[in-house]
Amino acid sequence: MTDSPPASQRLDAWLWCARVLRQRSQCAQLAAEGVIRVNRRPTDKPHAAIRAGDVLTLPVGGRVRVLEVLALASRRGPPAAARLLYREILTPGTSCPPDEAAPYPAPSTTAASDRTGSRR
Repeated sequence: MTDSPPASQRLDAWLWCARVLRQRSQCAQLAAEGVIRVNRRPTDKPHAAIRAGDVLTLPVGGRVRVLEVLALASRRGPPAAARLLYREILTPGTSCPPDEAAPYPAPSTTAASDRTGSRR
């Protein structure tokens, strides 16, 4: 009997193995809320089957992450192994990494009354 890899995996289990969230119950709750999309289709089922090649869209940490599933996980391993399970796809609003400096300075935070001068 050969030990072939599974063809699909539960959504909540894969999110936990990929270390998207710390606890599997958090992954299941996120999926049950109906905020995760699998291949652009919303799902509210933690047991939704995902396969290699699927694209997941999910809100985590105050931003939307788009992940392409590269591989399924047999167990939850170290963070280095978890990063091999997916590829992060940059969304149009995040074309540059957030830690890079912006090409233009941030707008001034002074009050509107401080900016208005007399027109003499």
